[in-house]
Amino acid sequence: MSQLCVIRVSSRLVRDPNPVCCAQVFDNYAVTVMIGDDPYTLGLFDTAGQEDYDRLRPLSYPQTDVFLVCFSVTSPASFENVKEKWFPEVHHHCPGVPCLIVGTQIDLRDDPQVLDKLARQKQRPITPEQGERLARELGAVKYVECSALTQKGLKNVFDEAIVAALEPPVVKKTKKCIIL
Repeated sequence: MSQLCVIRVSSRLVRDPNPVCCAQVFDNYAVTVMIGDDPYTLGLFDTAGQEDYDRLRPLSYPQTDVFLVCFSVTSPASFENVKEKWFPEVHHHCPGVPCLIVGTQIDLRDDPQVLDKLARQKQRPITPEQGERLARELGAVKYVECSALTQKGLKNVFDEAIVAALEPPVVKKTKKCIIL
């Protein structure tokens, strides 16, 4: 997700001079976003996805207000990892924290070379409908898409993240039937 964050905030990007942990595990950025007249500082933590960091990665999770679980729309394997790895990991360590599913690299969804490569593997790009269906299935706040290259949808990703952090979803209480 580094590329996603860096391009969105390139004119205001501040790399944390004192990262919490080694740069290979966490890259930290701070961004100030105005909502109305109020400034909000977003701390963006891009975490390493390699299996070697499975035990260290959750150290960046405490005090998180919203998670952006990202995958490439041109990688069915990364889409599957949202369901099999990332969403379960986030909700294990931070139950109740809002989560957005983010499809990235949408500029490549119709790229002939990408389509050819996927076709040779009998695969296709992930559609917006598939992303929305997965978000509903997992109970994510929303599904959004963007391209760091063209910046299409990029502002919306961060706007939706801010809204989710400021207005977390109401947890539905299950009614219990008590018979005396």
